[in-house]
Amino acid sequence: MASKKSKKGPKKAAKPARKPVKKAAPKKVVKAKKSGAKRKPNAAFMKPMQPSSTLAAVVGSSPMPRTEVTSKLWGYIKKNNLQDKTNRRMINADDKLRDVFGGKKQVSMFEMTKLVAKHLKYRACPPAAAGDKGGRSRS
Repeated sequence: MASKKSKKGPKKAAKPARKPVKKAAPKKVVKAKKSGAKRKPNAAFMKPMQPSSTLAAVVGSSPMPRTEVTSKLWGYIKKNNLQDKTNRRMINADDKLRDVFGGKKQVSMFEMTKLVAKHLKYRACPPAAAGDKGGRSRS
């Protein structure tokens, strides 16, 4: 008797599983800003500060806010062409600025703000009247 042989063909390769197709994320709706509401400046930046004598040679001796000191300092740098030609982030100090920068010949614009802050002091409040102790009056 002849034995029965199974006539199975070669196994077919299994189909790769399909990856789920990602849907595009829904676009977020951006709310329009109110045009009537203006940004309120930080009071600490607007407080008048007294520049030291070395900084006063560059920006002036009158008390002014830090923001104004920075803008006057940048005006001085631009006017005297003190920004480095190749690396615009660096400031080349002239004689006046070298005193402000602590003797450094060149500083980065980020380091400059830190060095200038050392030359600013809050204005002293006017002295109180002789009889005034700052408390409530007891009359």
